[in-house]
Amino acid sequence: MSKLSFVFTIFLAVVVTFGSFSTAFATEQQHSVTIDTSKTGEPISKYIYGQFIEHLGRCIYGGIWAQMLEDRKFYYPITPEYDPYRGTRAVSKDSPYAVVGASPWQIIGPNDSVTMVEEDSFVGEHTPLIQPGSGIRQLDLGLIKDKQYVGYIYLRAKQQSANVTISLVWGDNQQDSVQISATNQYVKYPFKFTAGADTTSGKLEIKVADGACFVGTVSLMPADNIDGMRADTLAVLKELNAPLYRWPGGNFVSGYDWRDGIGDRDKRPPRTNPAWTGVEHNDFGIHEFIHFCRLLNSEPLVTVNTGFGDAYSAAAELEYSNGSTDTLMGALRAKNGDPEPFNVRYWCIGNEMWGRWQLGYMSLRHYVLKHNWVVDKMREVDPDIVPIASGNAGNWSRGLLRNCADHIDLIAEHFYCQERPDLVEHIAWIAENIRSKVEFHKELRQELDTLEGKDIRIAMTEWNYWYGPHIFGELGTRYFHKDGLGIAKGLHEYYRNSDMVFMANYAQTVNVIGCIKASKTAAAFETTGLVLKLYGNNFGTIPIEVAGDTEPVDVAAAWTDGRKAITIGIVNPTRQEQKVTMNLKGAQLAGTGKLGLIANSDPQAYNDPDEGAQVVIEEKQLSNVTNTLTVPALSASLYTLPVR
Repeated sequence: MSKLSFVFTIFLAVVVTFGSFSTAFATEQQHSVTIDTSKTGEPISKYIYGQFIEHLGRCIYGGIWAQMLEDRKFYYPITPEYDPYRGTRAVSKDSPYAVVGASPWQIIGPNDSVTMVEEDSFVGEHTPLIQPGSGIRQLDLGLIKDKQYVGYIYLRAKQQSANVTISLVWGDNQQDSVQISATNQYVKYPFKFTAGADTTSGKLEIKVADGACFVGTVSLMPADNIDGMRADTLAVLKELNAPLYRWPGGNFVSGYDWRDGIGDRDKRPPRTNPAWTGVEHNDFGIHEFIHFCRLLNSEPLVTVNTGFGDAYSAAAELEYSNGSTDTLMGALRAKNGDPEPFNVRYWCIGNEMWGRWQLGYMSLRHYVLKHNWVVDKMREVDPDIVPIASGNAGNWSRGLLRNCADHIDLIAEHFYCQERPDLVEHIAWIAENIRSKVEFHKELRQELDTLEGKDIRIAMTEWNYWYGPHIFGELGTRYFHKDGLGIAKGLHEYYRNSDMVFMANYAQTVNVIGCIKASKTAAAFETTGLVLKLYGNNFGTIPIEVAGDTEPVDVAAAWTDGRKAITIGIVNPTRQEQKVTMNLKGAQLAGTGKLGLIANSDPQAYNDPDEGAQVVIEEKQLSNVTNTLTVPALSASLYTLPVR
């Protein structure tokens, strides 16, 4: 680090510290708000609690998908050296969340005892051939004592037969093994192991005793996987209870061919990730995504490739998803295991096509033509889809809405916030961005004749904080208590603009910039995920007007379905307890209720799947509720108060 950099770092630390102290230690105040229950807004769309998963870092592979082996189809040539995590975007290549940049398999034996054979490869460009007395192994597996693991391997002896030993290893001379006699045809051999210890340094070894042998593909998953998904991650996702998931990107989609992700998983070709780093295994394609959504009782939102993709590919993907078995693509879907249509209603037409980083990026003038072309061809297949345009507030969104309004049902907007040194300002930043997007689109409705008589609302298909080191692998940032409070205040802003925002997709769900973090052996809520869980499962659906200046405290209110209770959300971004007195009109409180509280005295408190939770949701039953609510410092409080 240079002297100038050091001085700047010290200066920044002073600014951050002073900024945090300057507002966070505001004195306790008495706030007063008027909540007129007769003044309500449009119903809050359930889709603002949507989520977004992308083929990036450890979001799907290493987060949602249960496959434990890296590069199980041998995209990279196997070498004697073991340095698979070079060239990654983790904090270091030693991070357990790093993404492979070279083969994670290592030769056991002489350097030339394993060769990569291109002729008649099982899948991809080449297949490893192991000579007798040699083998390969993969290191750094996460194992739990007494837990069962299941897998399989495709083997073919080069001559008539070969004897192969598959072992799960958890320590010196500690392993569980199976013996296989391979024939000269590829056969799928299943195996099952039980781990004898907890470790993050487990190994899978494949050794050939006699007779050279080809290895087609290998798989290893925890035995408790659910349709190929991690049981621990799914359990947390079910608590999150998101109504909709967006997939597969994100930047990833502009170089993705959806056809690579269908058919026999072991025959799907491995590719280089087109937007990020590492290998795209194509184990998680559209079938797996739909099954994932069904397991979570969520709706799917699919993004089509308008980068390197074209209208005919998008229409074919739609027919594959929604077509009957009488159609060409619907019949192919049935052949691949799903005779019933997926019934995907929401479709993003491209992703951030305004960004120069995007594969296939083009000028607005050309993209207008492409957007309309894609939607026209998709509507020929299914006229009932909801197309979501790839917007960006400014000239890009203005141009789309001026030239494509008849081809747009919703318009996507994205934003990410970094870190502000002032605590209160940091917590407010998410809401400010939402408000800015909404105000822009309100102005467009007055400006553009093409929007007359139309109600094209915002789909905030990516939104979040994004800053700090990549602790959890590629783009794997950690979130703190202060970030959770910012997400809560952002939700309040969505409620206040229920007439303009129909959908929001928190980006991204698992690892990366996600609200859930999953290590090799555990999954847990981030602070931001706790807020999404609390509000998504408890906040009302009919927003109520809240009048009164409570800054920096933020208050939002809504009726529950049936109007039997009022929910009140209060975000206190200060280090002091605050009191909020409600002037409630049009309803009378019953005097009881419940409180979901997320509070911590440290704005930097965080949760980690392997270290435990510093921030939790505290649930309290309330009695003798009055019109004055006491709000803890640095907290998000969600009250559910029945009325008489």
